[in-house]
Amino acid sequence: MISIKELNLEKEIVHYIDWLSSFGKNKNGGITRLLYTDEWKEAQDGLKKLMEEIGFDTYYDRVGNLFGRLEGSLYKDETILTGSHIDTVVNGGKLDGQFGIIAGIIALKYLKENFGQPLRNIEVVSMAEEEGSRFPFAFWGSKNIIGLASREMVENLKDANDLAFVDEMHRVGFDFNDPDYKGRNDLKAFIELHIEQGGVLEKEEKSIGIVHHIVGQRRFTIEVRGEPNHAGTTPMGYRKDALYGASKMVHSIIDKALEYGDPLVATIGSLEVEPNTVNVVPGKVIFTLDTRHICKDTLKQFTQEVERIIGGISAEMGLITSIEKWMDCDPTAMDEELVKAIKKRCEEEGLNYKLMHSGAGHDSQIFAKLIPTALIFVPSHKGVSHSPEEFTEPKDLAEGVKALIGILKDLAY
Repeated sequence: MISIKELNLEKEIVHYIDWLSSFGKNKNGGITRLLYTDEWKEAQDGLKKLMEEIGFDTYYDRVGNLFGRLEGSLYKDETILTGSHIDTVVNGGKLDGQFGIIAGIIALKYLKENFGQPLRNIEVVSMAEEEGSRFPFAFWGSKNIIGLASREMVENLKDANDLAFVDEMHRVGFDFNDPDYKGRNDLKAFIELHIEQGGVLEKEEKSIGIVHHIVGQRRFTIEVRGEPNHAGTTPMGYRKDALYGASKMVHSIIDKALEYGDPLVATIGSLEVEPNTVNVVPGKVIFTLDTRHICKDTLKQFTQEVERIIGGISAEMGLITSIEKWMDCDPTAMDEELVKAIKKRCEEEGLNYKLMHSGAGHDSQIFAKLIPTALIFVPSHKGVSHSPEEFTEPKDLAEGVKALIGILKDLAY
């Protein structure tokens, strides 16, 4: 038996990643594999065949989540689940989502070959969807597994080509769960292995990130109204310049975020100016704010301060401002005992790790609502993700798989 420390997994990981990346591959090397497209179905069917060849029992659930299973010998009603999502963003990279699936397959293969049948069932899942890239709904796969999705949530959704969610789901052979479906009750833990999609691990030269929290997010659209006027005939003191007011707001918001310090982040990602012409004082500006933190109370406090900042500048300059909050997701804690167990495993196996939070959302935050959940990161080169340039050194991918093997063995054997 080869110990986990001695495993040489790099070639196997790269081989499977390159193979899976052929489904939906674009001419520029990126991948576009959207929910319920032909490319998506071909990838799922390809994974199903691969897992059967390795010796797993496989099955689809009603909505198209794919599972590969090692049957437990003793606790047949208890399942340890690992995996990630098979869908991509448009022109995405080779690792986001699908690395977690490949890692799960390699981990189960190693455990089966070296330790035989587990005491509890272990399953690797290739989840139908996480990104929300085709239809305006995210986490369709994980929400269905634990019973948090329903027909009503998606039955009126269409994609950019006016194709209906329901029609496309039926076209590739899947359907909704029964109305009385409450989610699986056999799941005892979910472990997700994912690329970081940020630059922290690479900068700190760590191979493993053990996530303790996934940040909460609040997103806003702020509309600032002033008065459009002639750029030459309106004296500076008489103006109600919406862009000047919005600029002061943006500056103050970012300054306040810097004052709060890490791990709070605030991003003004979009700004629209009307009439957006060289010789007219701007009459309206619309900008967005995305802010995140691991503490719900801190996130709430910061956004309340932002509202006061916007209100104060508006009153001072005679502007009319409206604030629309269109996302409000609470932070999610990973299971403390699983975090401790992964930390212990990393120390035993000599893996170079860091305890950290995740600044992006993942399927783990959905599972963590109902079952013990852990999220493990490997580095992303230059923090690049959702891009054909997405890359992680194979040696770091291998370290992540070793950490996954260790915790799955502890939980299932």
